Amino acid sequence: MRILVCIKQVPGTTNVQIDPERGTLKREGVEAIINPFDEYAIEEAVRLKEKVGGKVTVITMGPPQAESALREAISRGCDDAILIGDRAFAGADTWATAYAISTAIKTISDFGVIFCGKQATDGDTAQVGPSVAEMLNIAHVAYVRKIEEVTEKFIKVQRMMEDGYDLIETPVPCLLTVVKEINTPRIPSLKGKMAAKKAVIKQLNAQAINADTSKTGLAGSPTQVKKVFAPEQRTGGQMFEGEPCQIAAELVKKLSSDGLI
Repeated sequence: MRILVCIKQVPGTTNVQIDPERGTLKREGVEAIINPFDEYAIEEAVRLKEKVGGKVTVITMGPPQAESALREAISRGCDDAILIGDRAFAGADTWATAYAISTAIKTISDFGVIFCGKQATDGDTAQVGPSVAEMLNIAHVAYVRKIEEVTEKFIKVQRMMEDGYDLIETPVPCLLTVVKEINTPRIPSLKGKMAAKKAVIKQLNAQAINADTSKTGLAGSPTQVKKVFAPEQRTGGQMFEGEPCQIAAELVKKLSSDGLI
């Protein structure tokens, strides 16, 4: 079975800066890591390969430096990698991102299961995975916490819910977004690191995947950020001291003078 896993490289710091003109994240010069939720997707893809056989291909869309995330995925057990990169993809929202990724996946005709993390920590929308499935016209299940059974024709999974789980059987090919409860990601082995260092990363630009550039990047994004601002810094609160009755009276007086009651 050909197994795909889609990952994203995200800022590895809380000191995130926004480009005021484009309304997008500044990624240049910022430490980048594999999206933490995608680590579980990588691990589950490798475990599925170990169980049923096949090959795991890891895919990401991003600038040239995203290659480091692909090599780390190979060190964790993936077999090969594809970097979807082109200036035409820059500034893409979730829809334009899903379009580019799904268009690239269409060049791979024999895939069975696609894994994604449930969401990315830099956007938290949880939209790209399901959108890719819709654009590929395949079934998808979100918030998968366990794979119970898999064959060449179907896969049975547990979908995590607030009060338990749903047991879902879906045909293959399909796309699964996984939660952190599904596994514990492995640490890259020395053999894996050596394989990652030697690996040749396949590069795909807009022309290679036959993408319509009017649907990619910032220009092709239906949603765009119009304004970005930092919230006002909150000042310290006011403390009241004394007996409970005295504190209550002072609090009511304060709230009344501020027009809150």
